[in-house]
Amino acid sequence: MKHVVHFVLILSTVLSGIAAQIDFVFQPAKYNAITLDTSSLPSPVEAPNTDAFIQLEDVNMHYQVYGENKPPLILIHGNGGSVKSLREAAQYLANDYTVYLPESRCHGRSSDPGVITYELMAKDFKQFIDALGLNKPVIMGHSDGAINAIQLAADYPDVPGAIIACGANSNPDTFKPYFPFGVWVKNIFQKDKLNDLMLTLPDFTEDYLAKITCPTYVVSGQYDIMWLTDTVYLHEAIKGSDIAVVRCADHSSYMSQNGKRAYVLATDWLKAKGLL
Repeated sequence: MKHVVHFVLILSTVLSGIAAQIDFVFQPAKYNAITLDTSSLPSPVEAPNTDAFIQLEDVNMHYQVYGENKPPLILIHGNGGSVKSLREAAQYLANDYTVYLPESRCHGRSSDPGVITYELMAKDFKQFIDALGLNKPVIMGHSDGAINAIQLAADYPDVPGAIIACGANSNPDTFKPYFPFGVWVKNIFQKDKLNDLMLTLPDFTEDYLAKITCPTYVVSGQYDIMWLTDTVYLHEAIKGSDIAVVRCADHSSYMSQNGKRAYVLATDWLKAKGLL
């Protein structure tokens, strides 16, 4: 019986997701469909001015910093990523912010304490912010990094000045079916706790998301790996948040694969909110 209920829930999600794609085509204003214009950009900062480690409670965290003497902005990479993932975005954002690129536990050159959850990563980033004395940083995350931003803002509402969550899902059941199937197959041949993370978490309920009080921008690509209904769900559950769906974009084409578009996405919203 449990499996039947699970199947019905997945089928319902798929059908509503398909309906949302059709709805997106005919009612783009409902999703705040946007196109990112990269025709006019500042010159990128070429290299980080800091490449270091900081010892937290459970993790020796590797991070880089681009720019200086500006308000803080933290860029958080996705599952399996590193400081390289959002480097181009950091290079452009360093014109307006001091940009911090930390590597999550079990990623890059940061240490691996053996266990990883979004709750633990949120704790790590809270300690990172406290250790460096950052005041109300903007937190912009991609994929798992977006989930980290949401988790951090819910668990520690007074910490972020604002969050930009790009490509977050609220629950593994809201992925389009091809994505978890691919992760599941990969896990058969090479078991990995990072794959397990995507297949089992997060589980963001409306009550949990209601804890977020900072300005929030919920973003996805038109052809992202989760259904647009989930992007709408996150937006509606996070009171006062803004939503955008990037036209003709997939999960990474406006973030880790294109730092120029990530820069425009962030700065356009931050200016509109009076935060830049």
